[in-house]
Amino acid sequence: MASEIREIAQRFERVGAHSHIRGLGLDDNLRAKDVAEGLVGQKKAREAAGVIVRLIKSGKMAGRGILMAGPPGTGKTAIAVAISKELGKDIPFVQTSASEFYSAEMKKTEALIQSMRKAIGVRIRETRTVLEGEVTGLDYNMVPNPYNPTQKIPESATLTLSTKDETRTFSVSGRMALQFLQYGIQVGDVIMIDKETGRISIIGRSEKASKKYDLGGSDVVEVPSGKVEKEREFTYVVTLHDLDEANARRTSIFSLFTSQSREIDSEVREAVDEQVKKWVEEGRAELVPGVLFIDETHLMDIELFAFMNRAMESEMAPIIILASNRGFSKIRGTDLVAPHGIPLDLLDRLLIITTEPYKRDEIKTILEIRAAESGIMLSDDALEKLTDIGAENSMRYAVQLLAPAHEFAKLREAKKVEVEDVERAAEIFADVTQSSAYLKKWEERLISA
Repeated sequence: MASEIREIAQRFERVGAHSHIRGLGLDDNLRAKDVAEGLVGQKKAREAAGVIVRLIKSGKMAGRGILMAGPPGTGKTAIAVAISKELGKDIPFVQTSASEFYSAEMKKTEALIQSMRKAIGVRIRETRTVLEGEVTGLDYNMVPNPYNPTQKIPESATLTLSTKDETRTFSVSGRMALQFLQYGIQVGDVIMIDKETGRISIIGRSEKASKKYDLGGSDVVEVPSGKVEKEREFTYVVTLHDLDEANARRTSIFSLFTSQSREIDSEVREAVDEQVKKWVEEGRAELVPGVLFIDETHLMDIELFAFMNRAMESEMAPIIILASNRGFSKIRGTDLVAPHGIPLDLLDRLLIITTEPYKRDEIKTILEIRAAESGIMLSDDALEKLTDIGAENSMRYAVQLLAPAHEFAKLREAKKVEVEDVERAAEIFADVTQSSAYLKKWEERLISA
């Protein structure tokens, strides 16, 4: 059964466009390596991003923003993802497109506010009473299910927890006993139970039980010492938007009948901000400013730009990274032309990181990485052919041809993709240049706006 589950998991595995990125690939002196952590080339941009990461970690980026500027397919989003990897899991990183701000469900400024507050974390510290120890006894009292008498469910259970210094036995309710069954908890597991909420956490398998039963798949941990019932300090991160939504549901009698994407009153946000400030002053919490990455910045209009410019001055503002592939273009909602389609007063507040088109050897390396990430084996000739296509047309088009070429190789029952597979895929799929030629050829028969 385990092997069947593993096969199903592999069948639905999805390789994302940037799933291979692990970080910026810099050395201790913030010098970019040629190929490292999934990134290739763009050394100047990666080194600049490394400086940004250090500024964010040291809290010196407040009120500032970054603009990633460069032609399409030059790694702007890849570098933004690498920044998030460098910052770590606790730092909120929200990736969105400017087009998402134009929703029929809420105002565009509300959508921007929500995105910004999703990118601001609050690290909360709480002291709670827990029961912690190795499960040395677990007996269920099973009774017929009232809705299905042919099945049995636990009415209650007797749980024995042991530490190195103490052993205690507890009688638990049927609800908690059912959780034990669902989690597969058994003798030898080291668990922790929040006494107030009843939340169960499996820490791992005790060293003694692991040696005795030789069970795999669980972390082997040491049996806790001290008392079974103890005070433990927990640290967890929530976003300001999480707190906004929780307080909005609490204050609205219609919360059960409204969607999660509804607008939130400014009074609710002000109350949340005051509460967070109070927690910070009491030492119970700390703010964790994260990163909001907005792609397709040129789609934002003058109102959103003005709103963002003002919001960046707030003491509770995330680090904003914009990405643009536009040159001199009109600011949406005006007749003004500006670099990247962004107002000059906002550009003055941005640190600008530029990217450049990839060189031929860099395209080749990227194709090798993408093929390896997708589990595709390429012959040397096929790799050279794809590299030629990437250099002549675009790297993205060459990467897109990997999957169909692999399908043609499988039809030949071949383990490697050969040149003939790449050529066959290139014959039936068009790149931007070929598509433009097609439009010109059939221009009279196509419908124009």
